Amino acid sequence: MSDNKLSFSAATVALAGFLFGFDTVVISGANLPIKELWNTSPWFHGMFIMSMALWGTVLGSLTGGIPTDYFGRKKTLFWIGVLYAVSAFGSALATDPYVFSFFRFIGGVGVGASSVTAPIYLSEISPSDKRGSLVARYQFMIVFGIFIAFFSNYLLKGVGGNIDWRLMLGAEGIPALIYCVMILKVPNSPRWLILQKGDEQSARNVLALLGVDNIEKAVSEIKSSMNRTMKSVGLFSGRFNFPITLAFLLAFFNQLSGINFVLYYAPEILERAGLASQESLGSSISIGFVNLVFTMLGMFLIDRMGRKTLLVYGSVGYIVSLFMVAYAFYYGSGSVFLLTFILLFIASHAVGQGAVIWVFISEIFPNSVRAAGQSFGTGTHWVFAALITLVTPVFLDADDGIFKENPWPIFVFFGAFMILQLLFALFYMPETKGKSLEELESELIK
Repeated sequence: MSDNKLSFSAATVALAGFLFGFDTVVISGANLPIKELWNTSPWFHGMFIMSMALWGTVLGSLTGGIPTDYFGRKKTLFWIGVLYAVSAFGSALATDPYVFSFFRFIGGVGVGASSVTAPIYLSEISPSDKRGSLVARYQFMIVFGIFIAFFSNYLLKGVGGNIDWRLMLGAEGIPALIYCVMILKVPNSPRWLILQKGDEQSARNVLALLGVDNIEKAVSEIKSSMNRTMKSVGLFSGRFNFPITLAFLLAFFNQLSGINFVLYYAPEILERAGLASQESLGSSISIGFVNLVFTMLGMFLIDRMGRKTLLVYGSVGYIVSLFMVAYAFYYGSGSVFLLTFILLFIASHAVGQGAVIWVFISEIFPNSVRAAGQSFGTGTHWVFAALITLVTPVFLDADDGIFKENPWPIFVFFGAFMILQLLFALFYMPETKGKSLEELESELIK
């Protein structure tokens, strides 16, 4: 019964990741039709159509820790599902670019809050030896959502004439409603019950439900961690500088890899390499499939090899693939050559940063400031994601765009930052596998 409850709870909360992945990437199929329909300027298209959801994500991630602590992980996760459903149906029915941008912003708030609350919940209900793989389920569902979004866009391309993009966006509403119903059946986080509500008995009941062997020891460790870090001490008091730096650098490098640039603009990038529109959407499915397979590999390895080792291997893959993609564009090596190294790039991300980021950030902050720390880390991630998505159309589409004819310098830029990430992983990042949240707290907070 306990294993079943743990598995059900982890799988249900991970569905927030599916909606996250679907919501952020489904716009790639609507990108070109919307550009033709509303004929907006490159700046408007970048700022509102493509990146408005990401600015909502910035808001959701920076503020998501507040309801996560005040109302609880479970209630916050429910309302995240509501935001996804409203965004999906609203953007699908939008009559102009302003209404469309508003509803995409609402969905972005859901994505941002999800990236705070879901990893926290999963880390707080997981035993230490399974925490990596259970939190990584969230990332797996993100890439599964990405894959389904690419596949859905491919199937819906041309269906209903000029309303196909509306069907692409509206499809998300159905799983969002299913998720809202399922989340009502998961228990509250035992750590939240003790730290925020002072309800030790309910926490004991949840721990028993989740199959914890020594419940009193678990309760005692949670209470001790609260006393050690003092609930009244804020995140930026100076005591937590090391985990703050770790979270910032990991999130910063995640986006400076270019992953969102590739995922959001995959069809357009592939068209520039010589593929027709429908072929580019079809090739995008291969990107989603490789992402899915190597995320599964990352889930399998993260509690065996560790977070640090996966990031090192992923960094090497990033460096090789990004410089080879730049080479392919510079010398016009052809779409097959280009697609091969884009797929290597996706595989490197999935087994490295993709598998590590949500796990690592969710476990390095003490219980007393975990929600605030998660908000800081994910907020950093989404600020840079929004900035990159904002400026991309200007570089790619504007009449005087710097890289309108050939975008190879963009990939060199990302590759240079991945060299820095490799140095970070080798010389600064600690290993966290196999340790309880309270053990990590005592090691990282001095």
